[in-house]
Amino acid sequence: MKKADIDRFWELLHALTQKDDARFLYGRDAAGRLRERNLRRYLELMDGVRPRMLLIGEAPGYRGHAVSGIPFMSVAQLRARPGLITGDPDGDGFEIPTDPPALSEASSTVVWRTVAALRGPPPLFWPVYPNHPHEPGRPRTNRAPRAAEIAEGTPVALALAAAFRAGTIVAVGRKAEGALARSGVAAIPLRHPAQGGARVFAAQLARLDEEEQRAT
Repeated sequence: MKKADIDRFWELLHALTQKDDARFLYGRDAAGRLRERNLRRYLELMDGVRPRMLLIGEAPGYRGHAVSGIPFMSVAQLRARPGLITGDPDGDGFEIPTDPPALSEASSTVVWRTVAALRGPPPLFWPVYPNHPHEPGRPRTNRAPRAAEIAEGTPVALALAAAFRAGTIVAVGRKAEGALARSGVAAIPLRHPAQGGARVFAAQLARLDEEEQRAT
């Protein structure tokens, strides 16, 4: 099968505005280059998997995506043996950052525990706003992305959806659902796993996976 053409995705991602309280994760510093290498590796692996679903979340968290460069992945998922995507006993080939602010993230743990139980291929993940929004002067915090930030980030998510020809687009949380609706995308809504939503998220994703299996 033809590989996904993600050039437009990278073009839009690299054009995102850098802000004092919304850190661009794929810059030219050493940590930014590591995150980009991990993201490129992730997209390469997912291209081989041919996911049927694209799950669009809200924004990177400082304990997970902002460390690893990959949505819903903390250091714990980067280190997983066997690999969460390939099943390789040596792992998925991701790079481990030095001195991360945290080794695990609750949402990432819930997401990959749920994915491990799915019958179909793992979904592709991406946030509706790819910068890491945080409180001013406190990069090891998370804040909700503003409406203008979501509007800036949504085209990046749509470019990824187009590149992977995602058949089913799922909005994880209300902010993602609203952003996609404003872009004319009728995404399937899922409860976000954070703030007490883990069980509902897991049940909804498992049910959606079963529906996808029956449809194939």
